[in-house]
Amino acid sequence: MSQYDSFDVPVPGGSLRVGRWTASDPAAPVVVAAHGVTANHRCWALLAARDEVTVVAPDLRGRGRSAALEGTAGMDAHAADLLALADHLGLDRVRLAGHSMGGFVVAAFAALHPERTASVLLVDGGLPLPAPPAGMTPQEVLAAVIGPAAQRLTMTFASTEAYFDYWRDHPALGPAWSDAVEDYLAYDLTGAPPERRSSVSLDAVTEDSADLMDVDTVATRAKGLPSGTVFLRAPAGLMAEPGGLYPPTLMAEHATAFPHLDLRDVVGVDHYSILFDETGAAAVSTVLAAG
Repeated sequence: MSQYDSFDVPVPGGSLRVGRWTASDPAAPVVVAAHGVTANHRCWALLAARDEVTVVAPDLRGRGRSAALEGTAGMDAHAADLLALADHLGLDRVRLAGHSMGGFVVAAFAALHPERTASVLLVDGGLPLPAPPAGMTPQEVLAAVIGPAAQRLTMTFASTEAYFDYWRDHPALGPAWSDAVEDYLAYDLTGAPPERRSSVSLDAVTEDSADLMDVDTVATRAKGLPSGTVFLRAPAGLMAEPGGLYPPTLMAEHATAFPHLDLRDVVGVDHYSILFDETGAAAVSTVLAAG
């Protein structure tokens, strides 16, 4: 069984909180994992529980216990934080995994630091999303990228249980409900009842969302990913809608544009359950354990 601990890493603007699940096998690969745009590092717990890799996952700046970090967000800033984490751990070449926005983060790391990149796994993120119409405001871009997921960032909750209730009926996360989901959600909260709220900074999310929709930069980084990089697609989206963040027509375009990538569907999962149910966690773990 993997063993969990957490620690802080000095980065510009303060300290980056990092969670680590150390695999029982000392020879297990070490994977640095980046979470999604409104998530936190606990989203990787179910993967780590499979005990096939050691998972090292930060709360990205603007989220979780890294929410108070000073300075702007954006993919380059997150990539710099991952480099500081790799240096802190003495990792010369890094195995990377990123879910949702985290996929864009690790793709940025690989582009900026190819000499430090051993492998990359993209989990339903990191390739170009459908381009937004010209002239969209940052708020409109935010809505286009994450939709209802941003709503809770301006809300308060009377208790942790009230926050759970908010999520229980969610069409994607609700059906995957488990102790791991509750731990992930409880960790997200800050403040005292009855003014509990998400720790996620709306400013950081807005800054990051603009980068996610920079289709040209994302495409350039995807073209530079190591040959054989695996992209795992969830066929259903943030609200369990068919087609997901990457509809089949877009994936066909990506197969042509990025022939060096290994594009795979994970059958039966949505954007959340690709990490939060056993089917998704097993698919992610299998790729990571294989290197």
